[in-house]
Amino acid sequence: MPGVLGCWAVATAAFASFAVPLCPVGSHAPLSALVAPTVGLLSNTTAAEGVPPAVAEGARYVEGSNVLRLASGRWKYLPAGRKASLVVADGHPPAVRQIAQSRAWLASGRVPGRSPAQRAAAERALLAMRALLRPNGAVAAGWSTGWQYSWPRDSSFASAAFAHTGHDAEAYRILRYSAATQRADGTWEARTKLDASGPPDGRWWQLDANGWVPWATWQWYQTAASDTRRLRLAALYPMIRRAADRAAASLRADGLPPASPDYWELMTATTNIGTAAPLLAGLNASADLAREANRPDDAARWARAARRLSAGISARFAPLGYQRTVDGQHGRDSAVTFMAPPFNTAPAGLPGALDATYRALLLPNGGLTPGNDATAPWGGNAWTPSTALFALAWAATGRPAKAGPVLDWVLAKRNALGELPEKVDKEGRPASVAPLAWTGSIALLALVALDGTALPTPPLRS
Repeated sequence: MPGVLGCWAVATAAFASFAVPLCPVGSHAPLSALVAPTVGLLSNTTAAEGVPPAVAEGARYVEGSNVLRLASGRWKYLPAGRKASLVVADGHPPAVRQIAQSRAWLASGRVPGRSPAQRAAAERALLAMRALLRPNGAVAAGWSTGWQYSWPRDSSFASAAFAHTGHDAEAYRILRYSAATQRADGTWEARTKLDASGPPDGRWWQLDANGWVPWATWQWYQTAASDTRRLRLAALYPMIRRAADRAAASLRADGLPPASPDYWELMTATTNIGTAAPLLAGLNASADLAREANRPDDAARWARAARRLSAGISARFAPLGYQRTVDGQHGRDSAVTFMAPPFNTAPAGLPGALDATYRALLLPNGGLTPGNDATAPWGGNAWTPSTALFALAWAATGRPAKAGPVLDWVLAKRNALGELPEKVDKEGRPASVAPLAWTGSIALLALVALDGTALPTPPLRS
């Protein structure tokens, strides 16, 4: 998902239910390049086409598909093998076949949710994520200018969500893309072009990917078929070794990693929890995967690093209530949720920190701002990933009474096509790009947890 700098946001009054900014935050696009973000997706699983607000007006998806029923009653869809859509009569046989294939894909896995509304939202999130997934394993954050890149964090969440909803092939394909785009030093670019040809600009790389990718690999491994998973892990293991060794080597004498851009691509002067917590999850995940791969030396080395990092977080972040930065100068942040399952075993004191942070970030529209750091350009909108992360943290820690209403708020903010937006404006309307892969992934994981399926968490070994 894009960072939060350099965006010119404009609400589209003509389409109040599709209020969107005209450029992605953090894209640094020139004004001449700005185009209205899409609010939906057509897809044939190998290509995708965005649905602009004007086309979406009065339209609905045919249930269980990415075929769009227009206000006129005709269908708009992306035929197999094509990169441009067609408008056809309803019941058009090739479109009907695509609908059947889409429904069969959904039926091959699991659509989580305890109510018809939740299952409908989960179904749409799964179809959106499938549409954003490229054949080579790249996951587009969204399908608008500036979002059509693959972020390691977003991709890792998508892989975990696919894995826990029974779509192993998609989950593993994403991990193979992560292996193919890893840099020689074991790190990842902040984002890459969807053809894996490299980064689109010179923005700073981010160390948190060294936690997210091993965590996602571990989550996939927990769900993969036992008769093939070790062989398939072997293909990913060189990636895990490079990532974990780089994460371990980054730790300083106090056990913490250096300052790095956080998950919003904002550089901090001191260590931030948005980097430290994912690295802890990744080191624990890597150590456990090493045991599965019969690499005891690797397992011991990464477990030692994880214990050092855990001790550093306990010593420096815990007394601050897991605020954004270790110096305590930048307020509370939704990254506190990264210290909870399914990322990390919740340390003592985390429940109180989660509650205090949620209260501090809550906006009048019912959603959350990512943080309350006055120096960060969050704006007045609620961000659906930040809000959904609290639903996931509470669901995964056995607090469904707190998780349910928060998740229902996020799901209720889907746009008129049923897609999850990046933001919700002050009036409570969907805003910015939709669908957003990261929000969909978080919501799906929370729904799985609320269904009563305990999401696994990488163990911290003593």
